Amino acid sequence: MVSARPPKGLHPTRAQAALAWAVHAFTASSAIFALLSLDAIERGQFREALLWLLAALAVDGVDGSLARAVHIKARAPRIDGETLDLIVDYLTYVFVPTMFIWRAGLVPEPLAFPLAAAIQLSSLYLFTRRDMKTDDNYFRGFPALWNVVAFYLFVSGASPIAGAVTVAAFAAMTFAPVHFIHPFRVREFQPWPPVLATIWAAATAALLWPGWSEGLRSLWLGLSLASGALLLVAGLLRTLRGNRSAVEQNAGGVGGERVEERDGEIADR
Repeated sequence: MVSARPPKGLHPTRAQAALAWAVHAFTASSAIFALLSLDAIERGQFREALLWLLAALAVDGVDGSLARAVHIKARAPRIDGETLDLIVDYLTYVFVPTMFIWRAGLVPEPLAFPLAAAIQLSSLYLFTRRDMKTDDNYFRGFPALWNVVAFYLFVSGASPIAGAVTVAAFAAMTFAPVHFIHPFRVREFQPWPPVLATIWAAATAALLWPGWSEGLRSLWLGLSLASGALLLVAGLLRTLRGNRSAVEQNAGGVGGERVEERDGEIADR
């Protein structure tokens, strides 16, 4: 395991500082992907828009590990990683997917603005919660994965009415006493959550390719739904179980260790 802190008494070299700044720039690249996705939405190129959002999701999946590896807090202290993460996450998980749902006609036009407002307000509530996650790193309530909601509504060809019901349900779940797993932070069920998340990401990305035969497309969709459903079940089990003691939580990690989170990485999904 890479130590989360550099050796005391040592100042970073120029190369180390440059590498830390490069990781911050890598995180910030998601804002560019958000802009490209928004441009594709305005041109009606919805598959392209989802590809840019998927690229941002990939960045969010690895930038935390890179940040820990380069000791980013000590070597690039002038940048507030928490603020940077919140900004790019809100763009790529909430704002741009909201525009996608609206412009792609995934909800009825008369309800589009009220539902878009519900997405924004419920997500702002989540992003500003001081207790967004439990001590064992489960999310409290729906973790504003509106990019995922937009994706499934689009590839499934759901009717606008079904889309409206789905959006309303997930917005309400933001405030509900339910839990959602963070596949790379939760120590419970390891090593399966990261494996399932990887399968989900690969299958979901494959669905954006329009050239598959109907059989292969069904296979990718089945893998995407099945792996996603298993991750949802893990959150449901956590909800039904309730809180565990600190001793039990620590015992769930490898060798009793608890993985340290990237400094300022509130929404590392």
